[in-house]
Amino acid sequence: MFATKPTLVGELVTLRPVGPEHVAGLLEGVRDPELQRLTGSHAGADEPAALAQWYATRKDHADRLDLAVCHDDEYVGEIVLNELDADNLSCNLRIMLTRPGRGFGTEAIRLVLDHAFATTPLHRVSLGVYAFNERALHVYKKVGFVQEGVLRDALLWEGRWHDEIVMSVLREEWVTTKPGIGASKLP
Repeated sequence: MFATKPTLVGELVTLRPVGPEHVAGLLEGVRDPELQRLTGSHAGADEPAALAQWYATRKDHADRLDLAVCHDDEYVGEIVLNELDADNLSCNLRIMLTRPGRGFGTEAIRLVLDHAFATTPLHRVSLGVYAFNERALHVYKKVGFVQEGVLRDALLWEGRWHDEIVMSVLREEWVTTKPGIGASKLP
């Protein structure tokens, strides 16, 4: 479903297929303590060679779409559609920004959802966000995600438990709220 790796251009950001040229930006993200907390990433791979290999192989996976979020040709994060369930036409969305709070995430999410719903038969895109990540919750609601439930005590961070909020957006919701994507453009 995601065999084609597009470049998507917005007003603030350009989404490009990730590659080894984006590793320095990814390293900045995975090593940032605040980004680790927001994403619930305890200890992860932060070796440049391993991350370069990871990014180099993303183009070979038709079951996921990994895009670098770039502003003025600078890597400012990544957005990913993964955990594809082709039988149920659903997948997961995740985003990590090294430069949050500038509208980059809002535009990146809109671009990737426009692309996904216009070029694939996807019916549902879901995500999980920790309850303390108020900025992300605001953005997800603003772009059309709806809260479905709460996974209680899903993250243990520095000795404290935190809930994870489960959200989704359905094709019909996206199509009816997004001008420019009409039934004639949907698969």
